[in-house]
Amino acid sequence: MFDLRWIRDNPELFDQGLGRRGLAPKSAEILELDAERRAAQTALQEMQQRRNELSKRIGIAKGKGEDADQLVAEVASLKDAMQGTEAQEQAAATALDRLLESIPNLPAADIPDGADETANVELRQVGRPPELGFPAKQHFEIGEGVGLMDFDAAAKLSGARFVVLKGALARLERALAAFMLDLHTQEFGYTEIVPPYLVRDSAVYGTGQLPKFGDDLFRTREGLWLIPTAEVPLTNLAADEILDEEKLPLRFTAHTPCFRSEAGAAGKDTRGMIRQHQFSKVELVSVAHPDQSAEEHERMTACAEAVLKRLGLAYRVMVLSTGDMGFAAQKTYDIEVWLPGQGAYREISSCSNCGEFQARRMKARFRRAGEKGTRFVHTLNGSGLAIGRTMVALLENYQQADGSVVLPEALHPYMGGTEVIKIANSADE
Repeated sequence: MFDLRWIRDNPELFDQGLGRRGLAPKSAEILELDAERRAAQTALQEMQQRRNELSKRIGIAKGKGEDADQLVAEVASLKDAMQGTEAQEQAAATALDRLLESIPNLPAADIPDGADETANVELRQVGRPPELGFPAKQHFEIGEGVGLMDFDAAAKLSGARFVVLKGALARLERALAAFMLDLHTQEFGYTEIVPPYLVRDSAVYGTGQLPKFGDDLFRTREGLWLIPTAEVPLTNLAADEILDEEKLPLRFTAHTPCFRSEAGAAGKDTRGMIRQHQFSKVELVSVAHPDQSAEEHERMTACAEAVLKRLGLAYRVMVLSTGDMGFAAQKTYDIEVWLPGQGAYREISSCSNCGEFQARRMKARFRRAGEKGTRFVHTLNGSGLAIGRTMVALLENYQQADGSVVLPEALHPYMGGTEVIKIANSADE
């Protein structure tokens, strides 16, 4: 959401920001509704003052035994007028809220303009893609080849875009989550959280998924939403709170399942584990001081990159263009890992600075010591990393000519002695 006072003072800058997002100007419509709402509020205040004055005069008149019928009639007329004006004020306020909540965050000044991902800019490449010496297979060919990745069984249970992992691959998913959580908590100072996987409307609204992206989510009959990412519950830990300035930044991490309908993904990545309805992810969230959020963004991205470095995976970091950013973000770095089977870099993490956009929706604020006023915090989120896509990268980058997969040394302590994933011959492999 946005600061209406800033829009009143800077309508042209607001529309310029929307234009960079590829959107039409909205300031005139916003300010018209705002003026209508404020005019109704002013009229209500004036009518209430008049009503209070008349009530006093009625009391005085009755105390003197004078006729107060005319005064009483005016009070009744004011009551009817106030009800009509209250309805006008509520209608304008609702229309203004609906308009504002449909508008994405304004882009930061230092990101590239563009309509889509073709305008993204590469910041750096880290590591070299492996030279396998044989034709690279895609992850689903490798996983099915070792008998530990079963899409048919998942389809029988749940339909398309699900997978059943077995044996060593099931263990690998658990190992990756433990490895990432240990790294983020023990070395980078994040606090591990086990949040609910079902949340209320207010939580999904607070991070910007509602109302515009409800079709991308799953909802229960009881009205709770399955989380699309742990960003939702982790960020909302600060909702409706007034935090002490010295406690910032708050840094949270969680390993959770994530659920997405992939409503707009028809025909995209239909095979394999790249785009599924259910997947697990280790999420990073920071609640930061506005003066420190840019630095915190760089730090968070470095924490996500550290996972790939420890696993020996080649990747690149992209700054997203205005047309490729998410709804709530003002600046986003995408980390893309090299996949030999696809011969391409694919996203494995997005790290976004949302500024005060989510904080305004959640009413998440902080107060300086000794001051009465409050300011909105800045919120940041990033994948640290997506477990399934990390598994995809490991299978493709460490595949061997015989169909086996050699695991990087960083995962050995988490794999119970398994260093190579081979064709499954027993329940232990």
